Amino acid sequence: MSTFKKAILQLHIFVFLAGLTGSLGYLIQLNGLYLVFYRMLITVVALAIINLFRKNNHQYTTKTKMQLLGIGTIIAMHWVCFYASIKLANVSIALVCFSSTSLYSSILEPIFKKNKIQINDILISLLSLIGILLIFHFDSKFRVGILVGLLSAFFAAVFSILNKRITNFVDVNTIQTFEMSGGLIFLIPFVVCLSFVNHFNTNLIFPSPMDWFWLLILALGCTVLSNHLMLSALKHISAFTLNVTLNLEPVYGIILAFILFKEQKQLGASFYIGILLIALSVLIQMIRIVQQQKKAPTS
Repeated sequence: MSTFKKAILQLHIFVFLAGLTGSLGYLIQLNGLYLVFYRMLITVVALAIINLFRKNNHQYTTKTKMQLLGIGTIIAMHWVCFYASIKLANVSIALVCFSSTSLYSSILEPIFKKNKIQINDILISLLSLIGILLIFHFDSKFRVGILVGLLSAFFAAVFSILNKRITNFVDVNTIQTFEMSGGLIFLIPFVVCLSFVNHFNTNLIFPSPMDWFWLLILALGCTVLSNHLMLSALKHISAFTLNVTLNLEPVYGIILAFILFKEQKQLGASFYIGILLIALSVLIQMIRIVQQQKKAPTS
């Protein structure tokens, strides 16, 4: 299997695992802040254990480490907004709003790289955005959840672009360890303050036994494993390609939400048209990638 095909396979496994996170977030009874805090805490502990058995000869500058910690704070904000959107609306809305990540990416990535914005990228992304509009029509009862979900997508676009730049010279395990640690450190003051506000109510602050079970799946399967796959794939594909392909995450996640939570009762015929548009945007981008790979010179 070629490096490129392996990266695409890793990317789609990552997207499938990412599609599970919405349903897991719905099942966990904690609010978005505590949910993300425990997710990152378990992930950091798991990575620390993994690092004990891994030989790491890489040495990085303090500047690089600080950059990774900073990206971790953006990831934390993305996750908090994502799970808040689920709690404020539902799984389907949070996941579909996440599709706007590719639109943000098509605008932000050229700015970060100081390149010309590609009109084709914008058009493909707008196709996804039209799908979002068709699905929910910005129903007033979901308005806050949609806005928070769109903010989550913005943070996702930013951290994926920054990760793309840093995966070129930093190994995947180091990226995960520092980013998850950065996010965890960033969340601690907010968790402490909210705990005082809640008067350390154990029902609100500490996970139930069932919450711990879902959190372990979320942290180990949908974070440690999936992030490893995503960061590995990013070494060989663009951030825009990642974010467009991530539009399949709502498809997987919404199907699960239909099965588990019967959310299809809230949706009309426009939902199916919207999903088709989102899937079409992914298909067009994948065709473009294959064509670019065929035109690329071989060494």
